[in-house]
Amino acid sequence: MPIILMKHTMHVTLILIAVFLFIQLFGLYAFSETMNVVTDAGGNTQVQYDETVVGDRPEISGFASLLYILFGVLVGTGIVMLFVRFGQFRLWKGMYFMAIWLASSVTLGVFMGSAVAMAIALILAVLELFRTNIYIHNLTEVFIYPGIAILFAPLFNLFWVSVLLVIISVYDMFAVWKSGHMIKLAKFQTSSKAFAGFVIPYGKEKIHKAIPKGTSGKGGMRTAILGGGDIAFPLLFAGVVMEWLVTGAGLIKSVALAQSLLVSLMAAVALFILFMKAEKDKFYPAMPFISAGCFAGLGLIWLLSLL
Repeated sequence: MPIILMKHTMHVTLILIAVFLFIQLFGLYAFSETMNVVTDAGGNTQVQYDETVVGDRPEISGFASLLYILFGVLVGTGIVMLFVRFGQFRLWKGMYFMAIWLASSVTLGVFMGSAVAMAIALILAVLELFRTNIYIHNLTEVFIYPGIAILFAPLFNLFWVSVLLVIISVYDMFAVWKSGHMIKLAKFQTSSKAFAGFVIPYGKEKIHKAIPKGTSGKGGMRTAILGGGDIAFPLLFAGVVMEWLVTGAGLIKSVALAQSLLVSLMAAVALFILFMKAEKDKFYPAMPFISAGCFAGLGLIWLLSLL
């Protein structure tokens, strides 16, 4: 699900932007490793994807894929809101544990055997819940979002993933500025020390090892967060753009990978602008800005095609 952002120091902001770009780059590379480019009898280029360690993807496409993701977002949000309502931290942690294990297994399965990948992902999930600190937590986050892109990007074409970004952006604005339930979710997750996203606790420019309970703490300690949706959705979009560059623009996979990074770069620029314009201790929906950056990156790719 999308999440909100707050203004932070320049030092911490640059770390968040660097992490965002790193996960996008790593995720796109992992996604490209699952792509098999083939040419059919008619000379048409197609992309086939390897099976994931958790099994085959749903056999859906187009509008059905859009409904599938939106339904998952709404149901997932509804379930976590029930956890918030009744203070069920353990149930949320159990749900978070399964998400870490499965998504990380998918990512690691690109580079190693299924059994080894699932075993390592299980260790990461256990450490995250029972021995967590910012290093363990953020390491697990690196492996979660590429797995999400690997699972779901093949279900979309460029049109429907664009529609998805627009809808998610509108939903993000409503959830932060109107209903406010996204703010409640963020506070609940940080209070449980099981936050779905990148976390940097800091105070007076010093990065702390322990994850505090809440987005701000005593003694001037604060928590910078980069929500999971803010990482996953632009990576999903960039993955679909990469496939489109191969099948629609006729580029080889390595060139398509390089050009699709323009989407990630422009999303990072938009995120940086948001951080710079944000007011201290005020929450903002990030997805409208990130989506604008994604579309700007797509525009740059189109301009490159004209050269």
